[in-house]
Amino acid sequence: MLPIHATMFEIDMAGFANPARHLLSPNQDARPPETAVDMIVIHNISLPPNQYGGPGVVQLFTNQLNPSEHPYYAEIAHLKVSSHFFIRRSGELIQFVNCEQRAWHAGQSQWQGRERCNDYSVGIELEGSDFESFEDGQYATLQALVQALKRRYPIQHIVGHSDVAPGRKTDPGPFFDWQRLA
Repeated sequence: MLPIHATMFEIDMAGFANPARHLLSPNQDARPPETAVDMIVIHNISLPPNQYGGPGVVQLFTNQLNPSEHPYYAEIAHLKVSSHFFIRRSGELIQFVNCEQRAWHAGQSQWQGRERCNDYSVGIELEGSDFESFEDGQYATLQALVQALKRRYPIQHIVGHSDVAPGRKTDPGPFFDWQRLA
């Protein structure tokens, strides 16, 4: 399958990005009633840590991670986590949760006095780590996705996981170039 990346995305009324590869995660639930989606939280992830291109992230978000495949997997295979989107190093966009639903990406979190950031945010995971730069294709996909989200939802804030969970999380990390979203 060819990677899906585009110069323009649309978010449909059901909260799905098109074009994108859709692999639904069971790790989602309803947002609280009358809750506006007004924030984007940017993360990084790689499984195994600092290795790219494998099936680990997809397996984690779909509860199919085999704890015997890697020592780190034994530590995290029990987690029930997800994100709305995952952008591979190639720029491919995968969607796990429609934006109308709550993905389980930020954990215990708060932003400007508002708790439970999962309630009102969209989570975007970039395949990467805190230790190296992201790829041009990832930024191109991220920029197009952010624009689509802004057209569909009243986005007011774009923050890092480290901003909503300081001291607990460090991503998207020091190599994420915030200027490229400007």
